[in-house]
Amino acid sequence: MAKKQYAVIGMGRFGSSVANALSSMGFDVLAIDANEQRTQEMSNAVTHAVSADSTDEEALRALGIRNFDVVVVAIGQDIQASILTTLILKDMGVPVLIVKAQNELHGKVLQKIGADKVIYPERDMGLRVAHHLTSPNILDYIELSEDYSILEMKASEQMIGKNLLELNIRARFGCNVMAIKSGGSMNISPYAEDRIADGDVLVIVGHKDHLTKLELAYPK
Repeated sequence: MAKKQYAVIGMGRFGSSVANALSSMGFDVLAIDANEQRTQEMSNAVTHAVSADSTDEEALRALGIRNFDVVVVAIGQDIQASILTTLILKDMGVPVLIVKAQNELHGKVLQKIGADKVIYPERDMGLRVAHHLTSPNILDYIELSEDYSILEMKASEQMIGKNLLELNIRARFGCNVMAIKSGGSMNISPYAEDRIADGDVLVIVGHKDHLTKLELAYPK
């Protein structure tokens, strides 16, 4: 099976991080930025690094951008360039187009013009930090949609020694425990009788409001 090829446009902090991560996983990565210095800095980390204007359709065609399996548009503050680049790539028939948005309005525009997935790295990181600050037990927080999320929660003192039936998280908070991490193992279909041990991590899915109630109920 052919290895997927990725192109990342915009070598700011987010774009360069994505490009580096994909490259370290063994994928072919084309890094593109209008700033030549940024592309030079990435040249040893990715398969190819090119300085080009992503709002220039002919420049993108010359790079063979439509042949890449996934294109990530990670342009920073220039919303106009982000939107125009997305439009051009969509018209060119890029198979999968993932675009970084600065805010909700920007994201709505990107969705309307055909972005396959819109991501909000600054907002998502802000959410994770906020949840960690309100409850040190929260290890990670992932938004699934506007209303639903998944959180990874380290078992609090009040949970240790109890089983899922006794905790009754579904009835009390309307959330579901999807999995329990214990050391290096993962129980992806826990039973009601499974007991929580010290150091366990619960993977829980639910409505954001219900997850917040759960967090506040187990502050430590």
